[in-house]
Amino acid sequence: MSEALIMTGRAIRISRRNVDALITSMALPVMLLLIFVYFFGGAIKTDTRSYVMYVVPGVLLLCAGFGSSNTAIAVTEDLKGGIIDRFRSLDIGGTQILTGHVIASVARNLIATTLVLALAFAIGFRPSATPAAWLAATAVLLAFILALSWLSATVGLLAKSPEAAGGFTFFVSFLPYPSSAFVPTSTMPGWLRPFADNQPVTQVIESLRGLLLGQPVGSTPWVALAWCAGILAVSVGASGVLFRRRTA
Repeated sequence: MSEALIMTGRAIRISRRNVDALITSMALPVMLLLIFVYFFGGAIKTDTRSYVMYVVPGVLLLCAGFGSSNTAIAVTEDLKGGIIDRFRSLDIGGTQILTGHVIASVARNLIATTLVLALAFAIGFRPSATPAAWLAATAVLLAFILALSWLSATVGLLAKSPEAAGGFTFFVSFLPYPSSAFVPTSTMPGWLRPFADNQPVTQVIESLRGLLLGQPVGSTPWVALAWCAGILAVSVGASGVLFRRRTA
């Protein structure tokens, strides 16, 4: 635990020094929220009283994607720079190193999420969630951020260069589009709708939207948490195997 905390402090310090990447990962979701609300919101019809009420959960997941993608780059840079060998000579295991990157990613995402929510409230987002619903929504979002951050760390172990790891940003930022993040899935083509309805991003978004807006959610939050747990379990297992192979 002490080694993991030390690695977390190191990863946070690296994030603070990489100011341009930190600003970009926080500014992009803010800009996208403004673009969707003010550029496209008037042309999109939803079952909510205003488009900002509909789109905020989707932007929160975009925020998580942008923030976690930096984790893949940081892990790849550690492998390329040789610092991993020095850590191993100090008997620091791969789990502690990756945990540090993941916790730092969660911290960055929480800051970015707070900024997006603050802006959302400023432009008219008015959720009707109870305290219990807020806690449930926070738990679902945290589970998704944690799973995505560990998946990003695993991608960093797979990538051969920081540039290749940066390509993870495209995949993560694309996944919310074929979902209910920005438009109802009922407006999508029939061949695309089954994927959009059943992919993990849609389950998380529908959970957040229902909980924050006081709508019935049924078992959707449990399905979302199951997706997050599955992604996390696979990522943790795969990262252990990949770390041993990359550092053998």
